[in-house]
Amino acid sequence: MRMRNLGSSGLKVSVLGMGCWQYGGGKYWGDQNQNDVDEVVHKALDMGINYFDTAEVYNDGESERSLGSALKGRRHEAVIGSKISTSNVHKARLKKHCEDSLRRLQTDYIDVYMLHWPVNPISVKHFTTDPALIAVPPSVEDVFETLLELKRDGKIRHIGISNHGVLQMREVLQTGAVVAANELAYSLLSRAIETEVLPYCKEQGIGIIGYMPMQQGLLSGKYTSLDELKPMQARSRHFHYSRGEGTRHGEEGAEAEVTEALRQIRELAIELDIQMTVLSLAWAIANEGISTTIVGSRNVQQLEMNIQAAEYQITPDVVERLNRITNPVLHKLGTNPDYYENRQNSRMY
Repeated sequence: MRMRNLGSSGLKVSVLGMGCWQYGGGKYWGDQNQNDVDEVVHKALDMGINYFDTAEVYNDGESERSLGSALKGRRHEAVIGSKISTSNVHKARLKKHCEDSLRRLQTDYIDVYMLHWPVNPISVKHFTTDPALIAVPPSVEDVFETLLELKRDGKIRHIGISNHGVLQMREVLQTGAVVAANELAYSLLSRAIETEVLPYCKEQGIGIIGYMPMQQGLLSGKYTSLDELKPMQARSRHFHYSRGEGTRHGEEGAEAEVTEALRQIRELAIELDIQMTVLSLAWAIANEGISTTIVGSRNVQQLEMNIQAAEYQITPDVVERLNRITNPVLHKLGTNPDYYENRQNSRMY
């Protein structure tokens, strides 16, 4: 398994990381057997995968609890990233929630502790209906001072962020915090970070943890039509606002462009005689600006498929062909990486 530096943090992470959202089971991804989680985590470690990504909000903490259980006896082999919800960042609350995550993960420290979304009312509203929390979020300075205290106390090794745009990263860096990583959506159909965010992260020594590389299954090849998607998986700006369950963006989407891109990606996979999953994931991993690309594996069979992508030697020509195929989607959706809000009302800037 190839390794890359996580920005300038000194951490080395596997180019393929483990997305742990489904661990513990829940409404979004359905039930998840703990025996399968244990088997997948141990197999991943055996194959050289060391980065495991979770969050307190994933299945109401059950993801962290499941991962902590699976890592018993092997915690020292893993780099754990977890995320604090933006509704829980007032000082006392943040410290308590960090302790809660440590307890669920059965560990004394979290390697990379990330602010899940930027500090602004739109982000807070995503996590809570409490009007007081929404109306008066803490300042960026206060949040990162608390995170620095947690780092000084040894509760966390590195401070991270997630879903932050360039201006928001500048605000964070002005607090004096050293940011190890920014976790961002990145796939063949979600390339917005390429324009400004990725270059800025490289300039500042901030590693990128790429999530959603399979576009929630859309790039796996198992769907022949967008109509087969579950409404919960069709809430992003890729789709017409009427398609998804709980959709907030109100935009027309890019369904024609997405459908045509999927057709061409499928044809290219057939031409190369590889699975569409392998091709799509290999494309994301090939970008040297992405430290680790996280993807979920519900069982060992899925894990082995994902490992094939990490091992696949994708050529620059194939990368360029895939870029051309998906350029119409990029142009239609624009360069704002928040795919779930209207781009005029984005949580990221």
